[in-house]
Order: sequence, then C-alpha cells, then structure tokens
Amino acid sequence: MDNCSCGARAIYTRKYEGNSYCASCFKDQFEKRVKRTIREHSLVGKNEVIVVGLSGGKDSSVSLALMKKIFGERPDIRIIAVSIDEGIEHYRDKSLEVTKSLTRKLGVDHYIVSFKTNLGKSIDDVMAARARGENKNLNSCTFCGVFRRYLLNRASRELGATKVCTGHNMDDEAQAVLINYLKGDLKRLARMGPSPAMVKNAKFIPRIKPLRDIPEKEVALYALITKAGNYWGECPYVSGIRFEVRDFLNDVEAKHSGTKFSFLRTFDAMLPVLRETATRSGLPEITECETCGEPCSGEICKVCELLDKLDVNLAPQETLETELVK
Repeated sequence: MDNCSCGARAIYTRKYEGNSYCASCFKDQFEKRVKRTIREHSLVGKNEVIVVGLSGGKDSSVSLALMKKIFGERPDIRIIAVSIDEGIEHYRDKSLEVTKSLTRKLGVDHYIVSFKTNLGKSIDDVMAARARGENKNLNSCTFCGVFRRYLLNRASRELGATKVCTGHNMDDEAQAVLINYLKGDLKRLARMGPSPAMVKNAKFIPRIKPLRDIPEKEVALYALITKAGNYWGECPYVSGIRFEVRDFLNDVEAKHSGTKFSFLRTFDAMLPVLRETATRSGLPEITECETCGEPCSGEICKVCELLDKLDVNLAPQETLETELVK
C-alpha cells in the first residue's frame, strides 16, 4: 500500500478515487465529507432538537459521535439519543450496554423505548408465535421495521425533536433504491433522497442521513480508528430480499469500483422527475389511525394492522413509556 500524501504510512486506499490515507488523514477527510453532506442538503438548521436513533451498531454510534462533535458546542442545538429495545435476547440486551456506555462518555441524554412495554409484544414473542405456526407468511423484519419506525418517530416527537438522525450509509441507501425499484414502488422511491420529501404531517418528524455519502466499510474503519463504542453482533432473525441485494451490489462493486457511487448519484439526478411523477399519480391522503391516532394513509395504520395479527389491541397512549439512562 502507498504512503499517505502527508508521508505517513497509509492504512486504507480508496480504489474509486485512487488515494491512500493514514489513520489521521482518513479521519479528517471522513468528517469533512459528512459536514459537506450536512451543508449541501441543509440537513441541520438553527434551534434544532436532534434525536439520533442509536442501536449500538457502527453506523448509529458514528452518527451520534459525529453529531455531538459537530454540533455539541452550539447552544441552539440539542442532541438526544433514543434506542429502541425490540426484545431480542442475547442481541439487543448486549447492544444496549454499548449504547449506554457511549452516551455516558459523550454526555448525551439517552432514552430507551421498549416494544414489550409500549406495544405488548417483543420480537422474541413474535418469533415464538411464528414457531407455533402463527403468521407464517410474515418474517420478523416486517414487524420489527414497522414497530421500530413508529416508536422512534413518536418518541422523538414527544421529546420535542425537530429532526431524527439515522445511521443509514451509502450501502443502505443503494440497497433501498434497488429493492424499491425491483418491487415497483414508485411512491417509496420518490420519498427517498438526501432531503426526504413528499409526505408531510405535523406528527412525522423529518429524517436526516449524514452518512448517506459514506460507504459502509469506511464507516466501520472510522469506528475502529476513533474507538466509537459499537456492537458488531447480527440480529439472529435477520432475513429478506435486502441481503440478496446487498450481496449483489457488493459483488458488482468488487469487480467495478465506484459502481455504488454512480448508482446513487444517478438516482439523485432522477429524483425530481420521480417526485413529479409520483405527485401526478396522486399521493395518499394522510389521516389519523382510528385505533391509535397516529398518522396513516388509511383507516388503520400498519402498526395496528400487525398488532391485530398478534391479537394485541393498542389502546391510545397519551405518552410512551421510556427509560432515561442515568
């Protein structure tokens, strides 16, 4: 491997740009790229309360550490961490220990919101029911994704958040674009992008993705260099098309360096047309769920539909039950 341009020994070479970096220069360049993404897409403004969805993995841990580093001295910006406890034994309980350690180190308020406490069922409960032959056509990711987004959005709103920051990196975004294309989901594609748009409602907190332009392996390297606390375990229930798409994109990238960048940049260039087309075809009217009162595009929201399959009636809660980490 070549030396870094500063003369130090390089630890990483970006094949797609042909430059090699030492640990210090890689860290500096990584942070500059994240700041550029935030600046170019106006992801953070004045007087913001930013909730970072913190799972304990490398992406969310790096996101929290960077948001704290970039905005921690701003008196008009408050950074809060929210972790969702899906109730997966020997996985989420271990990652939550990492999140607690990180937020204490950074001096960030940290709230934990539980599936079991607020929705009546954990993902372990869901999978136990499936093992008994119930809801065999729905995998854990179906329930987990819907429930997690619901609780993160609602907890953020109750904490007064103006933005929700997630750890989605470039690989995540490229995978999501290809999956929605393969499914023919134009409206979901139109809602993506560096500055999500289309569906607006006072109860929906806008999401930002400061790591969107960073490849996953570079996020992992930054986490190692900076010693950001992160949990490397993988969910035992993980399944679905995303992992086939991930392997496909990784295989193409290995053979043709820079493919993921090109793919995502092309999507961004097409996005205005996608949004215009989706608008012409008619956007769903946002109403309130008859059961829980949360925004949805029909009479019943997806959360309540899935809970009904689990024989759970979600009574409207004035506020979620959350645990503030001390």
